[in-house]
Amino acid sequence: MNEEIIDSTRHWLTRAVIGLNLCPFAKAVYVKDQIRYTVSPARTLEDVLADIETELKHLAETDPEQTDTTLLIVPHALGRFSDYNDALHFADTLLKQLRLEGELQIASFHPNYQFDDAEPDDIENFTNRAPYPVFHLLREASIERAVEAFPDAADIYERNMATLRRLGHAGWLEYMKRDAGVKP
Repeated sequence: MNEEIIDSTRHWLTRAVIGLNLCPFAKAVYVKDQIRYTVSPARTLEDVLADIETELKHLAETDPEQTDTTLLIVPHALGRFSDYNDALHFADTLLKQLRLEGELQIASFHPNYQFDDAEPDDIENFTNRAPYPVFHLLREASIERAVEAFPDAADIYERNMATLRRLGHAGWLEYMKRDAGVKP
């Protein structure tokens, strides 16, 4: 079961995030096999937060050449986006309590992701929609290096919105059905 969850998440990563270049920094760590995929068995907020703590500590203690980033996949909890947002708030607080703020950060992906100023069905929301709730734990140093290498990093958000508007809902569904074809 976990393998299917990871495969689905990997397909989303390779097809949407890398394939559409939604994050121009993702391909390098993917190709170098520096992404840790962890499936949380958690069914409660408390257990999700315990898994986030474990993974934050693991990432902080691991050589970046081995693991540069972690995708903590939560298939059995936080199905409602509002619950996920609450968990994200607590996860950010946990990051501070662990004194890892400035070293690590948490990015958010959810099947029902919705930007504050968007309607639920707006195509732009799909920039952050993953097959399952995902907490993306990443290193600040990696982000800094990536931003230096990609001078127009501030334009990524707008470019992503334009990409999804061009695809539209039908185009997105058709695009995501295809094989990703990206191998580490």
